[in-house]
Amino acid sequence: MTYQEFWHRLTPLYAAGEAQAIARMALDMRFGLSLTDVLCGKVNDLSAEDTRLLEEIVRRLETGEPVQYVLGEAPFCGRNFHVEPGVLIPRPETEMLLPLICKAAKASPSSPVTILDIGTGSGCIAITASLKLPEAQVTAWDISDKALHIAQNNAERLGARVTFEKQNALTAAEGYTDNTFPGSRQYDIIVSNPPYIAERERKNMDPNVLDYEPTVALFVPDATPLLFYKAISHYAVKALKPSGCLLFEINPLFAEELKEMLQEAGFNDVELMTDLFGKQRMVQARRKKQA
Repeated sequence: MTYQEFWHRLTPLYAAGEAQAIARMALDMRFGLSLTDVLCGKVNDLSAEDTRLLEEIVRRLETGEPVQYVLGEAPFCGRNFHVEPGVLIPRPETEMLLPLICKAAKASPSSPVTILDIGTGSGCIAITASLKLPEAQVTAWDISDKALHIAQNNAERLGARVTFEKQNALTAAEGYTDNTFPGSRQYDIIVSNPPYIAERERKNMDPNVLDYEPTVALFVPDATPLLFYKAISHYAVKALKPSGCLLFEINPLFAEELKEMLQEAGFNDVELMTDLFGKQRMVQARRKKQA
């Protein structure tokens, strides 16, 4: 099979440019073929065993299965994270959170800096933060046992020190004043990429996302699009240290509504930030100092 034959088989599902990108990703991550190798025709030189593996990969891709699940890994901030159905595939735009985490950590007077990642999924945010800030104490929550297992394995493989805990973001604030978990623990930084796609947006989404990625990590009811933001903010306004930093990836459709909600919840310096496409994609806020 040639590179051209590979990506052409994907064009019933994807535009030519996306089909080529998927093909190059598979050839690079599974067979170690660089773009130069591909353009020089080295796909034709694969062994018989690798040729059979490539055919299996193409057949799965032809069904619409995301390439990251087919390969079992996804790139994030220069590292590959194991992913499989049951955890959200890391997106490039989520990488924007890491410079913000590092900046907030460097500005914090605490030593060590304490970081909480809520809804960790594959662990990509928490693990990358731990590797970039090796002195930090990083904790990561998820409600899914499968996600926590995958995240823990990713941390061990990549050499990151992260404490993973099973916790429901929607109820975390309820027990905060008790002596039970999560107790009176406080953090310098709380970060989250929670479910934020409204149900009404389903009709505009690609089938390979709807058919394969976990809906629990994607969607919120139309009537309560800020469901997770409100719950996490309610927790963060208690669990963040004074002037602690709250960071979210957000849905641009609800950016202004979210900003107003954070201000009303007790946060200062609420700042919306745009992604490479000019969409409001991140928000940063700080807990008000105690009087």
